[in-house]
Amino acid sequence: MAQTYDAIVIGTGQARPTLAGAGKRVATVERHRFGGTCVNVGCIPTKALVASTRAAHVARRAADYGVVINSEIRVDMARVRARKDEIVRHSNEGIERGLKGLDNCTLLEGHGRFEMPHQVRVDDQLVEAEQIFVNVGARTYIPPLPGLDQVDYLTNFGIMRLDTLPDHLVIIGGGYIGLEFAQMYRRFGSQVTLIEMDNRLIRRKSEDVSLAVQEILEAEGVAVRLNAECRAVEKGETQGFMKVLVDAETEQILCAAILGVGGDEVIHCLLDTMYAKASFSERSTSTRRSRS
Repeated sequence: MAQTYDAIVIGTGQARPTLAGAGKRVATVERHRFGGTCVNVGCIPTKALVASTRAAHVARRAADYGVVINSEIRVDMARVRARKDEIVRHSNEGIERGLKGLDNCTLLEGHGRFEMPHQVRVDDQLVEAEQIFVNVGARTYIPPLPGLDQVDYLTNFGIMRLDTLPDHLVIIGGGYIGLEFAQMYRRFGSQVTLIEMDNRLIRRKSEDVSLAVQEILEAEGVAVRLNAECRAVEKGETQGFMKVLVDAETEQILCAAILGVGGDEVIHCLLDTMYAKASFSERSTSTRRSRS
């Protein structure tokens, strides 16, 4: 038989304490990590990383303030990640303690599934309420790029688990999250190329804001490629994988990222094509013909 509540909240994101605090009997369902997107994979961990990048950025600019640092500024990504994880853990555990001690709130740990329009099953428990709030957070959108499912790639979630610094990071998408990680990893010390298929960054903003943001990023060394489209991701013969980014209109190669070893032949072929300003499709066709 179902246990009845005034409301059921599936997920422990930002909406969770309000209803119980208003005196309603609430069942809160959480299957994994308390705090939702913001605490675990959004605002808090990214801002923890931003704080580390700012420290590195200011240190590199110390001479502008009359401060002399007689050594190279280096970033220990393992320690950066450990600091970020500790901040997230503290918030995560605090929210869990708060929920477990909250009056009028029953915490159900498990995967919630709708059994009926007003009933939710959490493992072997059945609960019901007139109001049910789905508060499950966000997931990364994976673009349907040919070949992407054949290689390892990073999302905005996975990149925060890195404890080494990429030599060259290619970011597809010039929205808020892409811009944040572009500046972040450039300040950490990676080469960064930002690819946007539109004619400007963060299109929801006005043109002057988009231009100002682009100028800031480029001044810090981020390579911005507009009006460009990533056609495909291809696994190479270099015990790694290769990404080739091509301009949507001219089909000329803008840049390539090759992860692995023994890729000299691949690199020279790509450079020859880039310098000749030949289209990627023409090069691919001629290569296939020469091998047949």
